[in-house]
Amino acid sequence: MSETIDAIGLLCPLPVLKLRKRLKPLAAGDQITLLADDPAALVDVPHFCAESGIKLVSTTEAETHVAYTVEKV
Repeated sequence: MSETIDAIGLLCPLPVLKLRKRLKPLAAGDQITLLADDPAALVDVPHFCAESGIKLVSTTEAETHVAYTVEKV
């Protein structure tokens, strides 16, 4: 399963809170892509993943936002 969370325009800590909420019911191996333009997300998302045991699969910079793809382990 793969889904996308659009957190563009939301400020810290809302992007990470939305990500955490959507990850909770997922099975191991499911992926979510978080779209965020808050500069704090560059630090917050990797930190959340490291602290929660979530795998940060990729970080892709676009013109107006960054896409973080994470996988529940």
